[in-house]
Amino acid sequence: MNGKINMEVKIGSLHLKSPVMTASGTFGYGEEFADFCDLNRLGAIVVKGISLQPRKGNPPPRIVEVAGGMLNAIGLQNVGLDAFISQKLPPLSRYNTPIIVNVFGEDAKEYTELATRLDGVPGVAALEVNISCPNVKEGGVHFGVDHKMAQHITSLVRRATKLPLIVKLTPNVTDIASIAKAVADGGADAISLINTLTGMSVDIKHRRPHLQNITGGLSGPAIKPIALRMLWQVRKAVSLPLIGIGGIMNATDALEFLITGAVAIQVGTANFINPRATMEITDGIERYLAMSQITDVNSLIGSLQT
Repeated sequence: MNGKINMEVKIGSLHLKSPVMTASGTFGYGEEFADFCDLNRLGAIVVKGISLQPRKGNPPPRIVEVAGGMLNAIGLQNVGLDAFISQKLPPLSRYNTPIIVNVFGEDAKEYTELATRLDGVPGVAALEVNISCPNVKEGGVHFGVDHKMAQHITSLVRRATKLPLIVKLTPNVTDIASIAKAVADGGADAISLINTLTGMSVDIKHRRPHLQNITGGLSGPAIKPIALRMLWQVRKAVSLPLIGIGGIMNATDALEFLITGAVAIQVGTANFINPRATMEITDGIERYLAMSQITDVNSLIGSLQT
């Protein structure tokens, strides 16, 4: 029955051959996983976050394993926009998989310039805007924790590009539904959620934080129940397509998100443990649909009974 199963989904004007995407920061620039995965089977490749200028990131140690996941304080290390367009993007043209560029900035001007310069660049299918970053001009307040700021950034980026616009939400808020409504009002085409939760870990032998940065972003299986709950809340608040992220390690995890209302999902931390995770999750979703005699994955999306 696998040959008859439709795995295609739509996110606004974006057509994906599968609901399985990669999560920014966990799949490099895409090519790094070509020896392990058939990149043509992915719904989309979301590259690691891109800034205007290259970033070295935070000093090590900047990754630590914790119960149920990992903490990272990489610091958004990347090659910068110019090197990404000239060096990292061209090799991806040999795949027929949409390339989504995750972008972030330190102020509104940087977000706008990134969107403007990526608009119309061959090979860029959509933008994913990371609003979990601190606004350096507003005392370090993170863009994604204030609904007015989130809407403002979204509207600026929306005016700067014709590309499909996905806004990635931080979970470090008291009311994620209000932030989702704000970015919807700002012109987002879709919402991805959640980004990492802020956490820390302590080395009791030396009585110091394990991370040089002290705190980091918690990802992995531990955050899945929180991510699912937030997805469910946002699904009730907005009608935009949602992309589920958070602790998706296998097909069962992915199916939970799809049933709860995600049109697609992103695989993140699992890539560090198993570089073929995206392929195995794709196969697992297809097997579930076949066993359930469901011929179209879209029939499963949002089918949660409460």
